[in-house]
Amino acid sequence: MTDIASQFSQVTQTIEQHCQHAQRPISDVQLLAVSKTRSADQVAELHHLGQIHFGENYLQEALDKQEALANEKIIWHFIGPIQSNKTRPIAENFSWVHSVDRLKIAKRLAEQRPAELAPLNICLQVNISNEENKAGCSAQEVLPLINELANFKQLRVRGLMAIPKATDDPHEQQQAFTAMKQLLAQCQENHPQLDTLSMGMSGDIGPAIDQGATIVRVGTALFGPRDYSNKV
Repeated sequence: MTDIASQFSQVTQTIEQHCQHAQRPISDVQLLAVSKTRSADQVAELHHLGQIHFGENYLQEALDKQEALANEKIIWHFIGPIQSNKTRPIAENFSWVHSVDRLKIAKRLAEQRPAELAPLNICLQVNISNEENKAGCSAQEVLPLINELANFKQLRVRGLMAIPKATDDPHEQQQAFTAMKQLLAQCQENHPQLDTLSMGMSGDIGPAIDQGATIVRVGTALFGPRDYSNKV
């Protein structure tokens, strides 16, 4: 068994164990393989093991992999910061975007999403830990933004995404994820179709699942330490 196969098995078992602990069905939680800086061959290997959803942070790197893997049935998620001048290729080449945090970007994605494609699934990125110089809207900005985005036919607002402040303290992890769970519940009062909480990474899968994560974004635990020398 290759390292990727072994690590994939371990990650899926970990997710299953945390779902059991939280008394949630395993089908509630989707694994998003974060493949930034990984090669197309590594993505293909993991895909052939059964992984469908892959998340990319760097646009050109992602487009190169999409071209190399065009014959594979992969669902691509864009999870990195979005620059205004790069919204068109994101709108044209991804099924999901997790990092929308302002109306200007959402409007451009909606206008540039090809009409023949299904609406673009988006999550609003929330700066739940109120960190300076970190992307994401504030908790107070979320509901007004969702209300605005409901008018864009080429977007489908699915829910919220967060990258809480890095900490090894389980209590702090739990607090951030609980705040996200409560924020989504508040939004669902007016928008019951919202169904997604994208939160939790290699080091905090458990607390995230305990608090309702429906997508966990895992890179290092699947692929091993990153090599940034290939970043474009």
